[in-house]
This record gives sequence, C-alpha cells and structure tokens, in this order.
Amino acid sequence: MAETKHPRAAGQTSIAQVDIHGVSVHGKDLSEALIGKTGFTAYFLFLLTGREPDAKLVAITDACLVAIAEHGLVPSVQAARMTLAAAPDALQGAVAAGVLGCGSVILGASESAGQLLAEVLAGREHGTLAESANSVVRAVRQARKPLPGFGHPTHKLGDPRAHRLLAIARERGIAGDHVAALEAVAAAVPEHYSKPLPLNVSGAIPAVLLDAGYPATALKGVPLLARVASLIAHLQEERRQPIGFILAEAAEHAIAYSAAPAQAS
Repeated sequence: MAETKHPRAAGQTSIAQVDIHGVSVHGKDLSEALIGKTGFTAYFLFLLTGREPDAKLVAITDACLVAIAEHGLVPSVQAARMTLAAAPDALQGAVAAGVLGCGSVILGASESAGQLLAEVLAGREHGTLAESANSVVRAVRQARKPLPGFGHPTHKLGDPRAHRLLAIARERGIAGDHVAALEAVAAAVPEHYSKPLPLNVSGAIPAVLLDAGYPATALKGVPLLARVASLIAHLQEERRQPIGFILAEAAEHAIAYSAAPAQAS
C-alpha cells in the first residue's frame, strides 16, 4: 500500500494506515494478508508488538485468555449487569462499567505479580534465587501489603487454573526464569505467612507470558481483553435472563443500615 503523506504531521504511528485502497496493519495488507489467515490471539500479539508471534507465545497467551476470562459473578460482572439493567440500550456503557471495575485487586494483579517476579530476578545479583525470593516476600510481609499472585478467597486449596498454565508452560518448553522465580516465591511464602497462601492464576499468568516473550508493560492487557469477552457473554445473558436488579436488591438485604449519631446543633 502506498504511503500517504500528510502535511505538518505532529507525530507518527506504526500500527495502521487507512486510505481509499484499504487498511495496512504493521505493513501488512489487512484484507489480503491477515483476514482469514490469522487467529485473533496471534493478531492481538501482532498488533501489540508489530512482529509475527511464534507458536509458543500464541499458545500460552491463548491459554491465559481462556483461564482468566470467566470467574462467575465477580464485582466487574455485577457492575456490568446492573448497568445494563438500568440502561438496556447501552451495551458499551455496561462493558465499560465492568472494565472500570478491574484494578489492582481484580485482574490487575497480574501486572503487579509480574513486577514482583522482576524484582526477584534482579535480586540474583546479590545471592541465590531462593535468597532473593525470601527477601522480597519478607519485605512485602513487613510492609503489610498483599502478596501479588498469591491467595484466593475461593480457591483456598490451590488455584487449578494456575497449575494448568504452569503445566502447559512446561509441556511446551516455555517455562524459564520467571516460572522459576514464581516457584521460589511460593517456596518462601510459608516462612513468612502463618496461613496458607496458595499460588493463584494472576501469579501464573505473568510467569508464563514473560517466559514466552510477552511484553511486561502490557501484562494487564491480557486479563482485560479476556474479561471483555466474558462481560459481553454476561450481558447477552442479562438480556435473556435479567438478574441486574436482583443483584441490587440482594445488596439491600445483605447490608445493614447504621445511622450516624445525631450531631448536636
């Protein structure tokens, strides 16, 4: 596709170019080279990096998307369903409400867990991997902060999604330094926490993705992309089997009202 030149361009993008002849994405013709020739996971990675991803990265990213997309009536899903109940014509608003309900506690923990693994690996300059992991876990515990990627309110005996992702990473020859760092952190946890704190899916996702070559700065994108698919499914069900107002009513019954003491005038 011929390059379209614009006068006085203030910046540039390398992702896509659109003109009368069609669309070019990272230099490839969308209609001729991509549509019908690449799956969505591979296309997402191509959009993200500008390079054709290898089979291992596609496979583990796909597995992570499947693992994190759906987990029942979590807060982000409830927010989306109640929003659609209140505004049935605003699918995009309901999806946005669900996405806005994703943060450092729900879905965003993969990003912070990835940063934790990077810290553990950086600490190898001053000792063994086990010593570095122990030091990092100790610091988190002493700061009274949550340990990213560990613990789960439901999967108290272990998160089966995390174990499956790690198994796939080993089967496909992906597991490397980040998986080793994650295992070192898991081994250090019992020394600093009296209660069991099992590995969860948000800890496994960054370990396997980073070992496969996924960019660390885009880690949060995988759970967000996956959850959007789930939100659309929940909203489609909400149209057929509405529960949005039932959820709101349940909150009214579950939460007691506590009047504040009257202030003296």
